[in-house]
Amino acid sequence: MSFEVRPDRHDFPVTANLIYLNHAAVSPLPRPAADAMRWYADDAMNWGSYHYPEWMGACEGVRTELSRMIGCSEREVAMVKNTSEGIATVQMGLSWQPGDVVVAFREEFPANYYCWKLLEEREGCVVRWLSLYDPLEKVEEACRGARLLAISWVNYLSGFRVDLKAIGEICKRRGVFYFVDAIQGLGAFPLDVKACGIHALAADGHKWLLGPEGWGVLYVDQSVQDQIFPVEFGWTTVKHWADYASRDMTLRSDAGRYEPGTLNVAGSFGLRASMKLLNAYGVAQVGERVMGLAGRLEVGLREIGCELMVQRDQATGSGILSFRKEGVDSVRLHADLKARKIMAAPRQGWVRFSPHFYLELNEMDSVVEAVRDSLKSI
Repeated sequence: MSFEVRPDRHDFPVTANLIYLNHAAVSPLPRPAADAMRWYADDAMNWGSYHYPEWMGACEGVRTELSRMIGCSEREVAMVKNTSEGIATVQMGLSWQPGDVVVAFREEFPANYYCWKLLEEREGCVVRWLSLYDPLEKVEEACRGARLLAISWVNYLSGFRVDLKAIGEICKRRGVFYFVDAIQGLGAFPLDVKACGIHALAADGHKWLLGPEGWGVLYVDQSVQDQIFPVEFGWTTVKHWADYASRDMTLRSDAGRYEPGTLNVAGSFGLRASMKLLNAYGVAQVGERVMGLAGRLEVGLREIGCELMVQRDQATGSGILSFRKEGVDSVRLHADLKARKIMAAPRQGWVRFSPHFYLELNEMDSVVEAVRDSLKSI
């Protein structure tokens, strides 16, 4: 593999301590993000709110960087605590009627499962549950008469990456609202929400976006914002939010209507810095590197007799791969790798690796050798 720009390892101090393969769970902060958050903490300690315009600049910077990353307008970006809040904003903000049909997928992470299951139980909606691995023809059939389809870009366990554009074309043909949980792909792979026809998308910042926990993003296409009422109604939800004497409850004309109050400034400093770093490298290039690293792990793991959860290729692969060895306890294997300073995650009987772009191919070879040694010792 060759890359026009190679990551600066100085920006990733974690590399001095660990081979970190757990970005699908919680990423280590890159130096620019940690420095930005440290600046904010020092500024708030020494100056209070004297530099408040700079604080708000960090919040607006998150909108700017996301708009660059996914091809939307800054007016279509809201900040949320996490992916779950973003999903709930869409689910609770839409007006549902008994018999409304939702298309959802059984293998989803709970955040993108519970909300739609709740519609079945409390609103009398019909959820057509599919498998993530069903052919597109089955997805198209399920979308007949449906109101909304919700899917994750990348599955949290298998790493299977769906064809967002093909599904978007189905939703467009069928007149279906298209929602994407992008947490396991955003920052690792390029995305054009307009080209894919996505109406709304949510993602947390602490995985592939390399940001801090507790701060994420919600994209809502301008054309559907009036369909999604802000159920968390606060002082910044309204058009004249900066006029404290106003009692006009007209909604803001942008996605800021989904932000009900004061924003997470510290989180915005960190997330803006991380997203700026990824955009500077180029997300397409990041994705190429992530695929190369994961592919190197796949080849090595298969060579030592490990089973991978799904087959990977350029279209459906991602930065996530889960593996196991027959007769070996994955929790013990994970613990042994952690003792060897290799950070992964035990998930549902599998060990999950998720390398990001700043790692090196020779480190993936070292990881495979460590797995081989662990399998002999546990």
